Amino acid sequence: MNGRLLLLFPHQMHDHVTARTPRAYGPATAEDLRWWAGWSKTQVRRVLTERQPAEVDLHGAPGIALPGDREPPPQVEPWAALLPALDSTPMGRRQREWFLGEHGPRLFDRAGNVGPTLWWDGRIVGGWAQDRDGEIVCRFLEDAGSDAAARVLAGESRREDGTCPERAVRARTSTRQGRAT
Repeated sequence: MNGRLLLLFPHQMHDHVTARTPRAYGPATAEDLRWWAGWSKTQVRRVLTERQPAEVDLHGAPGIALPGDREPPPQVEPWAALLPALDSTPMGRRQREWFLGEHGPRLFDRAGNVGPTLWWDGRIVGGWAQDRDGEIVCRFLEDAGSDAAARVLAGESRREDGTCPERAVRARTSTRQGRAT
């Protein structure tokens, strides 16, 4: 959009959202598309019938992919990331279990807002916060392995903006109930 205002008629908007959102967030479910766009199930069915996306398997759930997005991503080394509260990555999907596991009640409040999340190799494995001294404290909600803990403790995790935390990182593992942060 290059700083210009984009004016669309409703049918153009459907095409625009259907093309851009899955491209940004990867293969998705029809329910995700409905969630992103705020459409009815009938609108989603109509748009999907017109666009004819490819059907894909999303960890056991039926999903859709746009043409050109069917190739598997290249293999990368395991990675850690610290995403902020309200980040669109965990909040932008209705079916999150494939990357969230059973941690939803500990990371999301009753209104559906997510707190800061700790990711390891494409999955949420905990949460993080800054203490009063500015130190980043990570709490693992599952055993992600010694490599994950070592990389997070070494400050090798990245924030959403691509920077590493500037302050020391402490990691905790917890099996207690309640919120992670």
